[in-house]
Formats: sequence, structure tokens, C-alpha cells
Amino acid sequence: MKWNHVAKSVVLALAVMVATSAFAGSSNKGSLHLSDAAQVNGQAIPAGDYQLRWEGTGDNVEVSVMQGKKVVTKAPAKLVEVTDKFDRDATVVDRRAATPTVTEVRFAGKKYALVLSGAEKAAMGESTR
Repeated sequence: MKWNHVAKSVVLALAVMVATSAFAGSSNKGSLHLSDAAQVNGQAIPAGDYQLRWEGTGDNVEVSVMQGKKVVTKAPAKLVEVTDKFDRDATVVDRRAATPTVTEVRFAGKKYALVLSGAEKAAMGESTR
């Protein structure tokens, strides 16, 4: 009997760990929509829809820009918390330079944004969506 109880406890603990890791992994992704071509970390990205996946928290985040399973580019970023949830997905693009550059990505229903490549003043940029 005692062995059966231990086995059930181990199975339950493993189930909780798998569920927790699956939940945590699902929160580290989002969408990026570019109406026009732009740069991400110096890499030219054509207009289109992309998936973002990131690892890390706070000031130490690495973002992968993906199209399907292909990684288009990677970029350093900061995960910045905001006080209110965003109403919709938005991409902030700095158009002041010769080449438009993605500086921030905001996610609908979330209280955080990704600020790319040290672009802390992304609010001065322009949203493409």
C-alpha cells in the first residue's frame, strides 16, 4: 500500500511540473505584424506576419523573430511591465532614421511589452497597427 501511495505522489508531482512548464512556455511568445519592411537588430525584415519567442526576463531577454519554424533574426530586448493591459497588438517603429527600425512590440491583453535593442524611448516611435 505504501509504495502505491508514493507512486501516486510522484505521478502527481510530475503532472504539476509538466503543466507549469507548458504554461510558462506559452507566455513567452507573441505576434509581430509589419505593414512595411523594417529592421530588427540591424537585420532587414520584409513586411509580413511573424511569431516572436523569447527567453529571459527583465533586462536580459533574447527575442527570436520567426516565420514558421525558421528563425529570421534574433535580438536583445527588455521585457517591460506597464500599468494597463494593451487593447490590441502593436508594433512601434522608429521612422526617424534612414531605415525604419522596430523598437517595441505590444501584446493585446498583456501588461508587458518587448523593447528591442536598447530602444527605451520607443514611445516616441510610430505604431504600424
